[in-house]
Amino acid sequence: MDPTEDSVSRAPVEPGRPLRADARRNVDALLRAALTVFERFGVDAPMRTIASEAGVGVGTLYRHFPQRSELIREIIRREVDACVEAAAVLGASLPPGEALAAWVQRLVDLAGTKRGLGPALHSGDAAYQSLPDYVVGQLTPALRALLDAAAVAGDICSDIDAREVLLASMRLAAPASQGDVAEARRMVALLIDGLRFRAHAAAHAATTDG
Repeated sequence: MDPTEDSVSRAPVEPGRPLRADARRNVDALLRAALTVFERFGVDAPMRTIASEAGVGVGTLYRHFPQRSELIREIIRREVDACVEAAAVLGASLPPGEALAAWVQRLVDLAGTKRGLGPALHSGDAAYQSLPDYVVGQLTPALRALLDAAAVAGDICSDIDAREVLLASMRLAAPASQGDVAEARRMVALLIDGLRFRAHAAAHAATTDG
């Protein structure tokens, strides 16, 4: 335990209460700093190191995140929310098939976020028990929208299950959490190539039969 913990107020921010702009900036800085510090020193790095990296006092850190597990959980939730937003942006700015492929690569970035967090996330801490449901619950609808658009465009078949594709993609992206981002990108790209090939093969068979 960080010895500083005993000397700092642990009163959490009131749930649901909107943060002031300066407080929001502090939270954003703390989350970015935590990712950097955890990757560099591991999840047991002193909390004061994170506060220093963020350019705030350790009291500010504990006001927003009274427990280390709350900080780690918020990092993952933030990254998941960013993936959901990315799905909408990519879907609006790229052709359907390209948007789908680009977003699945975005899952590699999400897996990379877990680098250094593994020991905590697999520790059995009750604080993390809701994370798997949150990840799947948020990402599945985002992926389903991309899959539906790609199916309408003829890039993939229409009978693809979004949850299955999501779980497969996340498993293939897992090497990124160990630092092998290149392998993860190749693996998820192969998955999308397979979905596209299946659609093209079905279209070719329909043309031939006709």
